[in-house]
Amino acid sequence: MGRWRIFGFAAGGFACLLMLAIALAATLDRFYPPPLPDARTLSVEVVDRNGALLRVFAAEDGRWRMQPRLDRLDAEFLDLLIAYEDKRFWSHHGVDPLAMMRAAGQMVVHGRIVSGASTITMQLARLLEPRPSRTIGAKLLQMARAVQLEQRLSKEEILAWYLTLAPYGGNLEGVRAASLAYFGMEPGALRLDQAALLVALPQSPETRRPDRHPDAARRASLRVLQRAADKNLIDGNEVRRVANLRFSAERRPLPALAAHLAQRARAGNPLTKRHETQLLSSVQARLEKVAAEAAERLGQRLSVAIVMADGRDGSIVAQVGSAGFFGSERAGWIDMTQAQRSPGSTLKPFIYGLAFQEGVVLPETLISDRPADFAGYRPQNFDLQFQGDVSVRRALQLSLNVPAVRLLSAVGPARLASLLRRAGMHYALPQGDRPGLSIGLGGIGTRLVDLVQIYSLFVTGNGQAAILSNGIDRPAQGNGNGPVLSDVSLWHVRDILSGAAAPAGSPQLPIAYKTGTSYGYRDAWSIGFDGRYVIGVWIGRADNSAVPGLTGLNSAAPVLFEAFARSGVDIVPFAPPPVGAVRIARHDLPGPMRRYRSAQERLQNAPSGEAAPHIAYPPAGARIALSRGQTGCFRPLVVKLQGGRPPFRWLANGKPAGAPVRDRQWQWMPDGPGSTRLAVIDAAGRSVDVDVVIE
Repeated sequence: MGRWRIFGFAAGGFACLLMLAIALAATLDRFYPPPLPDARTLSVEVVDRNGALLRVFAAEDGRWRMQPRLDRLDAEFLDLLIAYEDKRFWSHHGVDPLAMMRAAGQMVVHGRIVSGASTITMQLARLLEPRPSRTIGAKLLQMARAVQLEQRLSKEEILAWYLTLAPYGGNLEGVRAASLAYFGMEPGALRLDQAALLVALPQSPETRRPDRHPDAARRASLRVLQRAADKNLIDGNEVRRVANLRFSAERRPLPALAAHLAQRARAGNPLTKRHETQLLSSVQARLEKVAAEAAERLGQRLSVAIVMADGRDGSIVAQVGSAGFFGSERAGWIDMTQAQRSPGSTLKPFIYGLAFQEGVVLPETLISDRPADFAGYRPQNFDLQFQGDVSVRRALQLSLNVPAVRLLSAVGPARLASLLRRAGMHYALPQGDRPGLSIGLGGIGTRLVDLVQIYSLFVTGNGQAAILSNGIDRPAQGNGNGPVLSDVSLWHVRDILSGAAAPAGSPQLPIAYKTGTSYGYRDAWSIGFDGRYVIGVWIGRADNSAVPGLTGLNSAAPVLFEAFARSGVDIVPFAPPPVGAVRIARHDLPGPMRRYRSAQERLQNAPSGEAAPHIAYPPAGARIALSRGQTGCFRPLVVKLQGGRPPFRWLANGKPAGAPVRDRQWQWMPDGPGSTRLAVIDAAGRSVDVDVVIE
């Protein structure tokens, strides 16, 4: 009887305590408002396009503190938490009188405190306003603060902030940091033993850490599960099953993917706590591993950078700035996707694309690979050897320098420079220099991201480069004035590059690729693409020093093939050939197209005093609407030619249009609306062309 009297006094005391807390809360609320959670104390997060964490930075106080979204937390974890910590959380107003009565009764029966009566809201109040003493006054203030918080925050906000600030051992705060550190995963699909541990840890985070005290972690987790079983939340057999599990765990580092991009994101907007990128975390992780393993194989001080982009939507899905951000030996903190370096031979495909578009050559045209002098510029091949007469196809696949310079001389280096700018590529020339023939062999400075940008021309399907973006850096800008190269010209280049043999030791993949090596063996490049994705690889030293034997074919190309194979993204087949794109054998080419001759050579072959051919109609840049005949069908366009020596071979977008003709008036039926380049070659090998738009 005396015990029940004591219980009555205790219960009455708790009731008085509750009334005092409510009265205190009303007074405090007016003159002494509670501290509220502050998002400025959170860690900075950098996420991929799906919200998956790429990198997290510790908060200013050195703690890992990330706010969870309740709808992404494991439902079983939340059920265990509420059942163990505060089963009437959703119904009370900050303080739970029934829990206080229960705690009072247990204290009377057992003569000691058996369980507490703190609600989740009261625990949040203690986290927001820590007090070292556990006196009645401190408890009263905590209860009052809980009532205040309930008036200012929703239940969901209170629960989310508790799960953000609760201690989990060391400098870990919040369930997300704990789950990532102890289990290597977000707390969205936890096992039962993992969920129980995350419920138990905040009550005694240092003594229950699974990386230091696995036995204590097991006992605490089993208490959580036993209480859940007692309330029929889980089957009792689950408790016995979990009791046999191993609870020790190593503390893992928190995610640190795309370190260079994440650093720029935080530096550019230091007050923003969540930065969204266009990357895919799974692809980024795989390609970072490819880069790290390649650098380890290649040797000391060498770094590797990789960029992978989706040419259809312009998103950069992976951007690896170095072989390891914290690797001092390789200067890993330098983002080599942004460094300006000589691109070597990687621009040659665009020289050939211009030559095809201009009607200068076709893939099976023979071209001379012999020593040549271009006004004092004497290019040599990489191996210092010459091949003699080779097809244009073979010249590009072998990356021969002299044929590339011959064609660049024909189309003009200014045209190549204009193409690069129109495709959104940033490049630098030596101060005071204008584009010269050397730019075709790497005589400019550009970045890996820019090379990937212009190679997207081959996969967009519209003759324009994609505007690449990673969501953080300012995207490149093309001029947007129509196609940069015709579909047929791009197809010819793609057809040639897709026929190149895989590098030694790599499996043949259905991709097209080009390599490049800068002067002095300083940079090795390889850029490849399938029907959708473009991957660029750079290898070299961050200090721009020479690496004897470093080449694009032997060093960068194997990494490119490995990146395609291990990216986790399926290789996409190439699009079918566009209208007008056909392979023509050399013996079927027009006579003047079977062998390339320079303008000077053609002039030497032309009779003295004979006028060069000139397209009198339509004029260059004309926009022409075809007329209809009586039957409703379109009438052919009459093209008029002056000068030149017959017979004449006409080409539309680089494709021969019919048999040679002797008449200087030619009837041409376009394939359809759009931009077309008309070219004509006379019997002396002289050519002229015009660009027109059919409407």
